[in-house]
Amino acid sequence: MRRMFKIAGFVALGLSTLDAAALPFTVGTRPFIGPRSRALTDRRFEATPGRAERGRYLATSVNGCFACHSELDWQANGFPAKAGTEGGGRVWDREGLPFLTAPNITPDRLTGAGTWTDDMLARAIREGIGHDGRTLFPVMPYSQYRSMSDEDLASLIVYLRTMPAVTRELPKSTIPFPVSRLINALPEPIAAPVPQPDRHDTTAYGDYLTRMGACRDCHTPVDARNQPIAGMEFSGGFLLTGPYGQVAARNLTPDPSGIPYYNADLFVEVMRTGMVKARKVHDAMPWASFGGQTDEDLRAIFQFLQTVRPVKHRVDNALPATLCPVCGARHGAGDQNVKRH
Repeated sequence: MRRMFKIAGFVALGLSTLDAAALPFTVGTRPFIGPRSRALTDRRFEATPGRAERGRYLATSVNGCFACHSELDWQANGFPAKAGTEGGGRVWDREGLPFLTAPNITPDRLTGAGTWTDDMLARAIREGIGHDGRTLFPVMPYSQYRSMSDEDLASLIVYLRTMPAVTRELPKSTIPFPVSRLINALPEPIAAPVPQPDRHDTTAYGDYLTRMGACRDCHTPVDARNQPIAGMEFSGGFLLTGPYGQVAARNLTPDPSGIPYYNADLFVEVMRTGMVKARKVHDAMPWASFGGQTDEDLRAIFQFLQTVRPVKHRVDNALPATLCPVCGARHGAGDQNVKRH
């Protein structure tokens, strides 16, 4: 989950709407009164071997938690987590977000999540409210994790409790104003039970897995205000920033400019190896994490992607970055796209 949140969009929105009379009509009252947040409960999730194993699978492959909450080896293929830092958190300065810290989520009681309750973790993961009541910066994909089933949520939290504790003091996130206020509009409490997905409905299950991996967050372009561009879901062009510079996520739709030549076998191979035959996938795509999913789950994801709306949007990081009239970003092959009215 290596997302570069386009903070400039939020800043531009904030600076253009700081007038006290205009702001409530633009972003509502939440920036002033705080996020929607439910009261914490004393619920605890029963720890079972089955839940611990399911949670391990989710954290290390489906959700890719350690791609955000660990130090990464930027020199290794797939940018894996450095051994011994898994879950210990990191500052996101290498991704251009020096104010953001992905916290230590291991059971360390001094510097990690060892004193957080199960419901604190549950509320943070699916609802975007930290253990201390603050709004989480939406690099944490809680808008996607709202779809996480109650049982998968329980399994993930049970597993996090079993991890080796990592003692690592990190600075708190210091989200700049006005973004720190504007993000208060994003959290939403979970008001009803979220059932397990039906694995017999392979397409729907594949959709569920893409939400657990927050695939849309990287593979859907956004406008100047950081809103997903309507009709361009999974069409690529979202810019990812890291020590490697800047690259654009690719088009995953079945359009000829996307991946129409993929079949299920090739998709699994790409996710396992980071290679499309002889061509290397850029390591900004965390295939080293997501490739740990089972063949069944990867095939379900591919089946779902085959059903999304084809979008003509060429993205090619092998070419110079040029302004794209379709998504508004500068990415490889941008000038080869034509905006349709």
